[in-house]
Amino acid sequence: MAIVGGGAAGLATAIFARRAAPHLSVTVLDGARTIGAKILVSGGSRCNVTNRVVTDRDFWGGRASIVRHVLRAFPVDATVAFFREIGVALHEEGDGKLFPDSNRSRDVLAALVAEAGRRGATISAGCRVASIAADAGRFSLTTSRGPVRARVVVLATGGQSLPKTGSDGAGYAMARALGHTIVPTTPALAPLVLEGDGLHRALSGVSQDVELAVWIDERVGIRLPGALLWTHFGVSGPVALNASRHWLRARIEGRAVRVTVNFLPGATLPAVDAEWTRRGAAHPRTTVLSLLSRDVPTSMARAMLDRLAIAPDTTAAHFPRADRRRLAQALVEYPLPVADSRGYTYAEATAGGVALTEIDPASMASRVCDGLHLVGEILDVDGRIGGFNFQWAWSSGFVAGRALAKGAGTLGGGPLHGSRFKVQ
Repeated sequence: MAIVGGGAAGLATAIFARRAAPHLSVTVLDGARTIGAKILVSGGSRCNVTNRVVTDRDFWGGRASIVRHVLRAFPVDATVAFFREIGVALHEEGDGKLFPDSNRSRDVLAALVAEAGRRGATISAGCRVASIAADAGRFSLTTSRGPVRARVVVLATGGQSLPKTGSDGAGYAMARALGHTIVPTTPALAPLVLEGDGLHRALSGVSQDVELAVWIDERVGIRLPGALLWTHFGVSGPVALNASRHWLRARIEGRAVRVTVNFLPGATLPAVDAEWTRRGAAHPRTTVLSLLSRDVPTSMARAMLDRLAIAPDTTAAHFPRADRRRLAQALVEYPLPVADSRGYTYAEATAGGVALTEIDPASMASRVCDGLHLVGEILDVDGRIGGFNFQWAWSSGFVAGRALAKGAGTLGGGPLHGSRFKVQ
């Protein structure tokens, strides 16, 4: 069995296959000299392994019932137990994120590689797979180290996010050549670039809790709460990263899309307008700047009033109704002039990929190409920020590894004559 890709999903597949079928020949082929680069850089080099609670509602793309089936096969508690078994204890931080106690992603990678080796899987780094062809019940792989033949192939090549880690999208061409449909891809979990000299220029480095609304064809497609970080180029932070895939998917579909921010999450225009009327009556001599600073950081208050051309030293008693309404509107529905995302170079995930309907969720086996399995980010599944995409990698790898182990007795075969790899 040849696993193409030595990232999270590929390593998980190798480990779980060998755990369940120690006699099964498993070789992981990866083009990088050092595998697992995306694991190393994830979570600020701390690796957000999973989340305390993971359900299909934390994912977009694909089909929820398929995602749910895969996640239930290897849920969070199984993930936590697995990492404990291989020497990586996890602890919980904000928003349910689970990190290794050492706070070092290299410990996560080292443990996975060690477990794969302990279980007898072969890892061939620096072996780039250029193409795969199905041929009379076997696969022919063209690699940088020569040809490889295998009865079973697992595509775990990832998507296109963070290409410097080796995720260059090559797996999509391989899957397409083997008969699969590729849902058009876009970056996901990417910072957003804003047009012009807006609030972001004045507020670079400021973080605040907000609610973003992504409007598609003039209707709210989704509302997302979370922390927003203003930057010199636009916005980042968890809520902006989560919103990016929705903005990009709408754009690739040719739909009208825009983003607004509510600086008072959950608040409505009538409620905010009424609150400002009450404040004016209760604090007539207090300046608008002081009153606004109760709701948002002072730097934000100054920048917003400047954009709205409202004098900050205006007292509540002399605050015109029209200006009060404009301010209330800005607080709950401020337009973010999104020009683009920062692309795959900065994206943490890829939206789109191999259509999930072409995968058997009980085995991660292809429905269109016998002997082919697909796991991880190559599939049309992308989770929100917080460890969900890693959980998809562990769960899909477990399902594939277990299924491959059950079918190990029927794989047969042996190494290709002259091949440097022994793969079944």
